[in-house]
Amino acid sequence: MLVLSRKKGESIIIQDHIEIKVLAVEGDTIKLGLVAPKHVDIFRKEIYLEIQEANRESASANPNGLAALLGQLKDIGTE
Repeated sequence: MLVLSRKKGESIIIQDHIEIKVLAVEGDTIKLGLVAPKHVDIFRKEIYLEIQEANRESASANPNGLAALLGQLKDIGTE
């Protein structure tokens, strides 16, 4: 892990396209501003982990669901 110190108003640049700027420091809270290309997804870690868990649950909930759905679509197409 790279650890950097920054003060209010200072930035970090990642690979020419992503800028992380310290906007404010208020007690234990730091406000960051992020500038990145639109195709880069940015999530708070707790939200990212929730999304990953929901994806795992969806993938394992009904492994035959897609096959059944495709079968229904095939039946509709032959009517």
